Amino acid sequence: MSAGPQAPADIAAAVIDPQSYAEWDGLLDKFDVLRRDMPVARIENGDLHDPFWLVTGYDDVMRISKDNRTFLNNPRGVVFGLCESEQLIKAITDGSPHLVNSLVALDAPIHPQYRRLTQEWFMPKNLQRLEAEIGALAKTTVDRLVDAGTEADFVPLVSSPYPLHVVMQILGVPEADEQRMLFLTQQMFGGQDEDLNQTGMANMTAEQITQLVAGAVADFEAYFAKLAAEKRANPTEDVASVIANAKIDGEYLSDRDMAGYYIIVASAGHDTTSASTAGAMMALAQDPEQFQRLKADRELLSGIVEEAIRWTSPVQHFMRTAAEDVEINGVQVKKDDWLMINYVAANHDDRIFDNPRKFNAARSPNRHLAFGAGAHQCLGLHMARLEMRILFNELLDRIETVELAGEPKRAKSSFVGGLKTLPLKYTLS
Repeated sequence: MSAGPQAPADIAAAVIDPQSYAEWDGLLDKFDVLRRDMPVARIENGDLHDPFWLVTGYDDVMRISKDNRTFLNNPRGVVFGLCESEQLIKAITDGSPHLVNSLVALDAPIHPQYRRLTQEWFMPKNLQRLEAEIGALAKTTVDRLVDAGTEADFVPLVSSPYPLHVVMQILGVPEADEQRMLFLTQQMFGGQDEDLNQTGMANMTAEQITQLVAGAVADFEAYFAKLAAEKRANPTEDVASVIANAKIDGEYLSDRDMAGYYIIVASAGHDTTSASTAGAMMALAQDPEQFQRLKADRELLSGIVEEAIRWTSPVQHFMRTAAEDVEINGVQVKKDDWLMINYVAANHDDRIFDNPRKFNAARSPNRHLAFGAGAHQCLGLHMARLEMRILFNELLDRIETVELAGEPKRAKSSFVGGLKTLPLKYTLS
C-alpha cells in the first residue's frame, strides 16, 4: 500500500470498533477532525486487518461510488474482515472471499446483468400495486403499539418487525418462517452487539464465529433452494418468482448465485429500513412541534423520510479496491490499495449539509449518500421510502403526542447500524 497521511491510533481504532458506532457523537467528532485535516487517511491497526484508506468527504465518497471502473467491489466490497476471519472464509468457500455471492460482491460486466433481473420489479410503478398489502402490515404493526398502552420500546415492537414482515411478503416467505429468517439474519449480521445477537458470538473465537455464520448461510441457501423450486413450478408476482425464473445467457442462476440474491434482498431490506424508521421516530419524539406539523401536513412526510435516511446512514460503510493508480484529494492511491467509503462521515459533511447533526425535515436539497450512488446504488431505495411513508401515515393517524421515555441506545456495529432501543411515551388519537 502506498504511503500517505496516517490517522492517529485512537481514530484508526474507532473506525473498526463496533462500540464507537454506538457512541455516535464521539465518532462524528473524529470524522470531523479527519475530514478537516486528512480527508483521505491511512488506517492501520496492526495485524487486525490490512491497511486501507478511509475516505470521509462527501465529494470524494460520491466520486468513488460512481466510478465503478476505477474502484471495484471485488474482492472485498462489503465490510472489511479481520485477517483471521478472511482466511477462514476462503477455507470454507474453496478460495472465495465471500460467504455470500451477492450483488454487492460483483463488478461489471456481471453486476449489471444480475441487477437488471429485478430492477424493474423494484421501480415505483410496480411497487404501487403493493401499497394496500404494505398498508395492512403497517396497520397491524401500529395495532401492537396501541395495544401496548402509552409506553413502549419502539424498536422491537415496531421498527424491527415491520420491514421484516414486508420483505418476507415480497419474497413469498410464509409468516411462520419469519422468525427463522430473522434469526439467520442476526447470525450473519448482528454478531457485534450482544443484545441483538443471542448466539453468544461475543465469547467466540474468530473460527467459531466464521463457522456459525457459514452455517447460517448454508441454512439460508437450503431454504431458498426449496423456495425457488416452488416458484419455478408455481410462479407468482413476488420478487422470489422473478429471481427463481431469471436467466443469464439462457441459463438459470446457479444455486449459490440465486441464494445470494435472495439473501441480499432478505437482509438488506430489513435492518436498513428498521434503522431509518427508528431514527425518524426518535427525531420526532425529540421535537414535538415538528411532530405536530407533520400530523397536520402529510406533504412533509417525504422530507422526514429522506432526512431520517441521511441522519441515520444505516449502511455505515463499504469497501472498494483501486483497479489502477489514482489520486484522491491530493493523496496517491496505488493499484490494489483498499479503501473505505464511509457514508456516516460523508452524510455529516458540513460543507454539503448545513448543521448536519440536526434533524431537519425541511432540508433541501438533500442529496445524501445513504443509498450509495452509481451502478451500486441501493436496489430497494424506492421500497424503503414507500414502507416508511406508509408506516408513518398510520402512526400519525393514531398517535396524538410522543416523547422519549428514556435514553435511546445505538447498536454496536461497524457495518449496518442504528438504534437498538427507543423507549417512548405517547398518547393516542
